[in-house]
Formats: sequence, C-alpha cells, structure tokens
Amino acid sequence: MIKNYLKIAFRNIIRHKAFAVINIAGLAIGMACSIFILLWVQNELSYDRFNKNANEIYRIIAKASDFTVAINPAPMPAELRAKMPMIKNTVRLWPSTSVFEAGEKKFEEKRVFYADSTFLQVFSYKLLQGDRATAMNTPDGVLLTQDMAKKYFGSNDALGKMFRRDNNSSVIVTGVLANVPSNSHLQFDFILPLSSIAQTNDNIKNQIWDNFDFYAYVQLDKTFNPSAANIEQVNRQMKDIYKTHISEKVLKVDFWLQPLTAAHLHSGYQIDLPGNGNIQYVDIFFVVALFILVVACINFMNLATARSARRAKEVGLRKVVGAGRRQLVGQFLGESVLVSFISLLIAIGIVWLLLPAFNDLAGKTLSIHLLDISGSYPALFLSGLQPVKVLKGNMKTMGGNLIFRNGLVVVQFVVSIVLLTGTAIVYRQLNFIRNMDLGFDKSNLLYLPMAGEMWNKQQALKAELKQNPLTANYSVTTGLPVNTDGGTVEVDWEGKDPKSQIVFPTLYVDENFFDIFQMKMLSGRAFSPQFKSDSGNYIINEKAAHVMGMTASNAVGRPLSLHNYKGTIIGVVKDFNYKPIQQAIEPMIIGLDHGGGTVVVRTQPGKTEATIKALANISADLNPAYPFSYGFVDQDLANQYKGEQRMGSLFNVFAILAIFISCMGLYGLSAFLAEQRKKEIGVRKVLGASVFKVIYSLSTGFTKLILIAVLIAVPVAWFAINSWLKNFAYRVHPGWMIFFIASLAALVIAWLTVSYESVKAAIANPVQSLRME
Repeated sequence: MIKNYLKIAFRNIIRHKAFAVINIAGLAIGMACSIFILLWVQNELSYDRFNKNANEIYRIIAKASDFTVAINPAPMPAELRAKMPMIKNTVRLWPSTSVFEAGEKKFEEKRVFYADSTFLQVFSYKLLQGDRATAMNTPDGVLLTQDMAKKYFGSNDALGKMFRRDNNSSVIVTGVLANVPSNSHLQFDFILPLSSIAQTNDNIKNQIWDNFDFYAYVQLDKTFNPSAANIEQVNRQMKDIYKTHISEKVLKVDFWLQPLTAAHLHSGYQIDLPGNGNIQYVDIFFVVALFILVVACINFMNLATARSARRAKEVGLRKVVGAGRRQLVGQFLGESVLVSFISLLIAIGIVWLLLPAFNDLAGKTLSIHLLDISGSYPALFLSGLQPVKVLKGNMKTMGGNLIFRNGLVVVQFVVSIVLLTGTAIVYRQLNFIRNMDLGFDKSNLLYLPMAGEMWNKQQALKAELKQNPLTANYSVTTGLPVNTDGGTVEVDWEGKDPKSQIVFPTLYVDENFFDIFQMKMLSGRAFSPQFKSDSGNYIINEKAAHVMGMTASNAVGRPLSLHNYKGTIIGVVKDFNYKPIQQAIEPMIIGLDHGGGTVVVRTQPGKTEATIKALANISADLNPAYPFSYGFVDQDLANQYKGEQRMGSLFNVFAILAIFISCMGLYGLSAFLAEQRKKEIGVRKVLGASVFKVIYSLSTGFTKLILIAVLIAVPVAWFAINSWLKNFAYRVHPGWMIFFIASLAALVIAWLTVSYESVKAAIANPVQSLRME
C-alpha cells in the first residue's frame, strides 16, 4: 500500500511539473531561510556556554550616576573573595597591545590580555601544551593560541620558546591554547600574567579603589543558590564592601553580577569589550524565522488546495470503489510528507552550498542542523471531500474552510507588510548613521598610534611632521573622538550641587585639534600657543555647559576645577559624537596636553597613499624597533556599526525571500479560486462580461484580504520598529508615509501575482468550461 502511495505521489509530481516545482521550491526556500536564521540565533545564544563552570561565573558591572561600565578597581576582586564565602574564585583581565618578536618575525598584536594566575582555573579554554596548574604562575611567561604558535614558530613546538616583547623584555611560552572559540565574548591571542606588571601598574601596586580599569569575573561556589534574591544580596554586599574603602560622598557606585552567558547579548555599556551582540537582534531574527516558516507552510497548503479541485474526481472515484477516509488520509498525507521531505533535502543542499556565503555576510562560523517540517492540512482537506458532490461537479461547495484559507493569506501579507516596513526603516537608519553630522569632519583623517621610542622623541616627531607638506596638517591627542571611554566625577564649578556625582569623559589635545577635526566653537576660543596659560584652562561641550547650569554664551570665563586642578573655561565647542550613536552625547571636558598618544593627519585629496608612506618613513626613522601601523577615523567609525550593517543585510535578504514565498502562496490561492469559479466566469462571459470585469471580480476578494492585513500589520510594524530604534540615542522617525508605501507595495505585489491566473481565466474560451453542462 505504501509503495502504491509513493508511486502515485511520484506520478503526480512528474505529471504536474510546474506545480511541483513551485510547491517544492517555495517550501525548500522557506526551510532554508529558517535554517540559516535559526543557526545564527543558536550561535548567538551559545556564547560562553562551552565553559565547564559557565553557570557559576559572573562578571562585575559597576554604575556611577548614568555611567555604566564592565570594569572595576584593581583590588576589588581579591577583597570580595576574602570577605564573601560564596565567592570561590576571581580573575581580573586588562586589555593591552604588545609587539612580539621571534627570530625575524615581528608583529604588533592587539588581542592581548593581562590576567591573574587563576585565569585557567575559572575559564575552560582548552590548553593543548603546558601545565594548567602552573602555566600562569611565572611572571615572564605567556600563553598563546594555536594560530599564534604557528604564526611565530611554524610547525615547531612552541612550548618553552622565547619571545621578545615590546623590545625590552623576554617572555617564555608556558602554554599553547586551542584557538579561542568564536562563541566566546573574550577574544584574544595572547595571555600575559598580571604579576609581570604588578610593580609598575599604579592601580595594582597602590591598591587604588577609585580608578576603574580591570574586567573582573567571579566564580561562585557550587553550593550557592543563584536565585534572584541571593544574587541581589551579593550585589548589596559588594556595594557595602566598596563603601568601606571609598565614601559615597566621594563616589557612589552600584555593583551587580552579570551571568557570563549573558555578557555577549546583554552589554552595550559605556566601557565594555568590543564585538558583543544584541539580544534584540536575536529576538527579531527568531521572529523572522518563524514568520518565514509560517509563510512557507501557508504557501505549501494553498498550492496543495489549489490543485485539489483538479483531483476531486479522483477522490470521488476512489471513495465509490471502496476507499475509506483513513486510506485517503494515508495517500495524501504520504504525498505531503514526500513533497516536504524532498523540500527538506533541497533546503539542506541550499544551506550546505550557501553556508560559506552566509557566514561571510553574518560574520560567523556556523554548521548545519536539520529542521523538520510537514504539511498535514492538504491531506485532511482532500480526504474529507464528499464523492457525490465531487462527481456532480459541485466545485463551489467543496474545498475546505474558506475562512481558514483567507486567514492564511491575511497572515502572509501581515508578515510581508511588516517585513517591507522593517526593511525600509533599517535602510533609513543605517543611511542616517553613515551620513549623520557627528560634529566634526571624519573624512581624510589618517592616524598613527604613538608607540615605543616615539614617546621619548615627541619634539623630533613634531618637527618631521611639520617639515613634510603631506603631514604638516596634524594634531596630537590622547585619543580619537570615535569611542572615547573613561570619565571622572572630580569636577567642580560654581554652583555645583555638593551631592552631584556626574561622570565627565575627558580628552586632552593640542592647539591644532579643533582645526584638524573642523569642529565648531560656539563661544570663546580654542587653545592657542599664544596663550601660555592655556595649559591650565579648559574647553567644554554644549552638554557640559547645560549640566553645569550654564549656556554656551555665559560659560566662557567661569572657573572650573578638574582633578583639583583649577582653571578657566575658555571656550564651548558644539556637541560632537565621540561614542557610537546608540549612546547620547555626554558632558565632556577637554584639556590642553602635549603628552600625546595618537597623531592625526588630515590628508590632502588624492594624496592618502603618499601620506601613509610619509608617516611610515617618519615611524621608521624615530621608532625602527616597532612595526608601522595606522588607521582611518572614518573606517573606525564604520566598524562600530558592523553589527547593525550585518543585521540590515540579513534582514533585507530574508525579507525579500519571505515576500517571494508569500507571492507564490498567493498565486496558488488565485489559481484555486480561478479553478473554482471557472464555470461562473464562463457564464459571465457568455452573458457579455468584459475581460476587465472578470479580472476585477477575481481580484476584489484579494484586495479586501490585503486591506485587512494592512490594518493588522501597521500597528505591529510600528511597535516592532520603535522597539528597535530605541537602541539608538539618535535615530530616524518613521512617518506614516513608510507604512503607506509598504502597504501599497504589498497591494501592488498581490495584484501582479494574481493577475496571471485572473487574466488567463478571463480570456479563456467559455465553451471549454461549459461544454459539460
């Protein structure tokens, strides 16, 4: 019997090739899209779960005023472990950049962490070579990943080999780690012991409690119950311990524990590790995956029911000769399962073929998992046909629940309108990010990080920069206005509330800074070499003036104290974005300092390559022991929004495919209705109805369904769009036109989709449909 069912199913597929291709293709594309999305979602949710003790590890988050960070004071973890029995272990991490040299191979490495000796006890990163218990105990040791071992030592055994670090010290490889899993929120190539800098880092050496610099993780004891109430109690204890070292009158800080498994998706703090994800994107794509799967299933059902009328007599004859409902269910369910299985195989093939391209688009390394799907409604619908009505040709009364089918179409176009609207808003927001006025001109800004001997040769550096016309337009600053972190509450001004503890980010620049970045001074002046007293003066941004109860016009000349250094406000600069636009502009204080950190050059149009070569020559002359490195401010800004750009690209692709699948389903339903009303259309044409009137009659029902979908989709889309836009402090505002255009586009797409079957039915010879009457 099963063999017979399969034979009939294959015959039907071969006989109706066009129908089978559309049916299988729609389901396969839908399943492939859902598989891709669910693989991505699964990967995002899997971060850090490879750690054996993942459920026991938390990181400490701190908040002062509205400034939230993932860093802590150097002495805090050890103090917590000593005074809180539930804390089994702690580890601190401090990011750094170092130059490593082995033989003739010398590179600047940016993915470097200093870590406590407990690093391998708390985390479960796989150690391929070395002793896990002692690998971090040697101050002159280093752990490196498998890729780095191959990069510096080739196929030779790296364990025990010597490195030259920063041209002034030697380190020995005490362990080789497996490459860091891609689903780790900590991404590194080298781990150095914190003990190697314990005597040179003031925060560690002097146990400074009011300077936040270190990422800190705690491992709770297995016997501790991590209930919400117990974790809240731990949070209060951390705050109380901190208050014993720093009075709340000096600095009021709240602390809380964040689960390690939440670090990747629940971040976005003012200071945090780079490359983290966003839980909202996971939610969005999970819903999109469900949408696409539902649309694909609806498409499958509608196409199957559309063909049912052409098999109605077959069903009737089978029942007349004794076939029961169970046998018919078995036959048509078997056909549905066969089509679904073929679609699944094709979907897996699509995923397998396109997975590398998807990984490039999503910035992931994903593997394939199977997804099951089946279609049962067409089988139950067909098996329920009444043979007498079928054989009589009563096409209008047979054929399942019209309300149900119409509901499927409405759901399809609700999804389509929501995705169309979402695609438009995502595009507008990303375009807004690219073209937003940041308060400075980001183009043609080339920068050179100062390293090694450059710190001791700053006068020579500036002399060489001035001599070359390509580099003469330069500024030296402690940091770039790209993602300025850090801040202080040690700011005083006239009229300040003694209880106020506002965090002010700070930036130290030279006299050329405002000209190089082409920033606008609202009042007062910029720093100038003509005023020797500027070394003790300050420039503030608009936001700072507002916070201090001043205006841009009356702030100039007011006294200001920073870190107890008294000075005067000499200028107010127009607000500029110095952090990603997800964060609102904060009050900033800018001081004059020639200490350096980064050289920024505004290049001449068309001479960027020549300027890079000039900087390379200067670096080679003054700092030959260090590799030359440079960057572009606009590229760094663009890199901040990689996650949003990838999300936008993925969203666009899947939205287009979902709409395509919806159209296939709508085509199926239009074919079904055209088949149902074939005799009616024939009668209408015999009585003189024009082709236009017939097409209008067939399209009216779909138009009503889409208008219902619009009424449902618009509020859903509005809510979803505004939820996403809340992530950005600066964003576009979706107007009614977006929703109108999306709805109109859905209507036009629907009309175009149904037009083929409608026109075909309208121009058909009525004799063909009425000859049996």
